[in-house]
Amino acid sequence: MLEGLTAMAPAALPLHAVRPEGLAAWLGGLPQPAAAFLRDTGFTAASGEVALLPGLDGLAGAVVGLGNGEASPWAYGGLPHALPSGTTWNLAPGAGDASLAVLGWALGAYRARLHKAAGPSPALLVKGAGTEDACMMAEAICAARDLINAPAADLGPAELAAAATSLATRHGATCDVIAGDDLMREFPTVAAVGRGSQRAPRVAVLRWSGAADGPLVALCGKGVCFDTGGLDLKPSAGMLRMKKDMGGAAVVLAIAEMVMRSTLPVRLLVLVGAVENAISAEAMRPMDVLHTRKGLKVEIRNTDAEGRLVLCDLLTFAAEQNPDVIIDCATLTGAARTALGPDLPALFCNDDALADRLIAAGTAVQDPMWRMPLHDGYESWLDTPFADLSNVALKPMAGAVVAALFLRRFVPRSIPWAHLDLYAWNDMNRPGRPEGGEAHCARALHAMIAAMAHHHPAPSR
Repeated sequence: MLEGLTAMAPAALPLHAVRPEGLAAWLGGLPQPAAAFLRDTGFTAASGEVALLPGLDGLAGAVVGLGNGEASPWAYGGLPHALPSGTTWNLAPGAGDASLAVLGWALGAYRARLHKAAGPSPALLVKGAGTEDACMMAEAICAARDLINAPAADLGPAELAAAATSLATRHGATCDVIAGDDLMREFPTVAAVGRGSQRAPRVAVLRWSGAADGPLVALCGKGVCFDTGGLDLKPSAGMLRMKKDMGGAAVVLAIAEMVMRSTLPVRLLVLVGAVENAISAEAMRPMDVLHTRKGLKVEIRNTDAEGRLVLCDLLTFAAEQNPDVIIDCATLTGAARTALGPDLPALFCNDDALADRLIAAGTAVQDPMWRMPLHDGYESWLDTPFADLSNVALKPMAGAVVAALFLRRFVPRSIPWAHLDLYAWNDMNRPGRPEGGEAHCARALHAMIAAMAHHHPAPSR
């Protein structure tokens, strides 16, 4: 259930949203004392800037700035905690967009509450008519945040797979969970990554149909519930946030929820590889050679490069279903964060039309990504004399590119495929983006899938 939103509230106070270019005219319509107050306090209508409006009997309303440029949900993201606790607000007619307000407000009101006592209640916003999609997206994103924020002691492979099963049950989908001997046979690299943990690995396979003849969209999510690095142990600083290493799985589940609740005319295949990369006598070792579902054999040069091993079998399985598009999401490399920072996922894609659609969708909904090259010149860096390929390159450069090239080996060139290397985390509190787990790219991918289903043919095969 979303915090910060409410249904009809007749006594709600008016919240005015104003752009800088419309500020003078808007001030001209206010009572003179209120207009003078705002001028004297220096209100400029910068994005997210908020001011309370005094009245004869106390609080008469508030105004939030939208800033210049494209309207953003983040302009509203700080309001649940900037406005007085216990107050209720209604977006006044004007420059504000009700859907953006609801989305930004709900995401800003989110709090990780599993192990933390509730603080002051956020101010409430009345959900206006026509904001159902915004509420739906906020709920899916907040559910993904809850998964990412959960400590690894509370969210292991079984619990992550159960989250996929629960999602399927709520929306009339099917979900098969593959474990044990079946997993070793069908997803051998997933089994190999997870064998060092007492918590057994598994793969969740969710299927849903919004139209029998709709395009088949395959989503693959890296679900490493905790990553020690394996025998190539991470330092303590590198391990600190590794509960979020299942962020790719949380993102694909959020996308699936959005698609199913939107009843888009597509068929969905969602694959979650749920494992823990732990240390034990059973853990995979450097220079072990693993067998993959595709038949390629992979030499392990670094046990901390386990995410691509989880994904390679998922990608192979997805490709066998002959989908119209495959998209994988993963917190895969620190190199992507070094290149692009925490907010900008790295997009690798084998199909220009698909890449263009993804970037356009991300720009349109302000959930951006940046395309990076699948540079063929680095393909040989994965060569090894002991197997078909290595899981890492020995050169300490272009780590995100090399990881994407590894994954590309498991996707036929005839199938449009996109790989998103994302952070799934907010390092600090910002309006609408509290510190903790984040579903980067979920809104963008939902928008792209909606556009593909309703307005465009599938990318060229």
